[in-house]
Amino acid sequence: MNDNSRTVVALILAGGAGSRLSPLTDARPKPAVPLAGTYRLIDVALSNLVHSGLRDVWIVEQYRPGLLNRHLAGGRPWDLDGTRRGLRIIPPEERDDDDRDGFSEGNGHALYQQLDALTEFGAETVVVLSADHLYQLDLRPVLAQHHERGSDLTVVTTEVAEDPSRYGVVSADGEGAVTSYDYKPADPVGNIVATEVFVYRVAALKRAIGELLAQKTGADGTDLGDYGETIVPHLVEHARVHEYRMTGYWRDLGTIDAYFQAHMELIDGSGIQLNRPDWPLLSNFQVSSPARIDAGAAVAASLICPGARIRGTVEHSLIGPGVTVEKGATVSRCVLIGDVLVPAGARLESVIADHGVTIPAGRTGETKPGPGNITVLVEGGSTDRGDALTP
Repeated sequence: MNDNSRTVVALILAGGAGSRLSPLTDARPKPAVPLAGTYRLIDVALSNLVHSGLRDVWIVEQYRPGLLNRHLAGGRPWDLDGTRRGLRIIPPEERDDDDRDGFSEGNGHALYQQLDALTEFGAETVVVLSADHLYQLDLRPVLAQHHERGSDLTVVTTEVAEDPSRYGVVSADGEGAVTSYDYKPADPVGNIVATEVFVYRVAALKRAIGELLAQKTGADGTDLGDYGETIVPHLVEHARVHEYRMTGYWRDLGTIDAYFQAHMELIDGSGIQLNRPDWPLLSNFQVSSPARIDAGAAVAASLICPGARIRGTVEHSLIGPGVTVEKGATVSRCVLIGDVLVPAGARLESVIADHGVTIPAGRTGETKPGPGNITVLVEGGSTDRGDALTP
């Protein structure tokens, strides 16, 4: 990272309730949802930032932050626990212009709430990220392009094979200047979408928000909604906006189907490389005993986490920490998050089982094509007090 890295702040928006990922988010914040057995979703953004040399990382929280904060451990697992620089946790904070106890009304409002802090810190550039995407990205060339082109906003984009109407669809000219940004369009033009990684010049962001608020009498930022609906289109129309095209794997994990599919891709090797030597996924790892595969067990094309024990049959599945698959049980195309017992006689197909859930004997789930066919098992109790990955 260059000498002006002190003027760059990374802002992870981690306050949403994650309703599209329900029921896994009914009792835990979306960034704390387990990923690949030994990680959490927020580890992806944190690892990308740390490997990119960014040291000032702020996390905006709101919904059920307790479990997330225990996982973050003050930034220590990512070497972000510095005295003057490092991880900063930003809880909701009352403001004179806010009668909502500091709670934001969308991510556009969340950006507005951080403008004063960014200015006071002396940040010239802010990298804004979500905490529910799976990818590996070096932000150093992104920032280099942003500064070289004098961009007010750089939108990191990628090409998708799926329906682009779920995302912000980006059009750009031959020089990479963004000519249009359509947020979740009914009839998308093209399949180049925003990855939810945005690099703003702080002064330009502040000016854009001021201009948007000036259009509304007595506006307090709550009408900014999602920045894809307000701030980004405004900057595209009135400022210098460029795209940075990202190649390689990228997936939005914001829905149950996408979460399940991402795990299937990790298992079959088409997802990211979790232990890539130059870019490993970092986390607040918990110490556990090695996994045990008993004589007579059958395991094929699966990821088995520490602390698991396999006595039965497992194929193309993620077996989380503390999971036991008894002899006579079959697990196929499943994601068992942690601390569950699959009893003899159980047959699971296309199932996501949350921490500590009770698995019934007999058949649960069915493998069939198309979205919406994943069976999700959760306990009725709260998981914000802890789960299989809780320190």
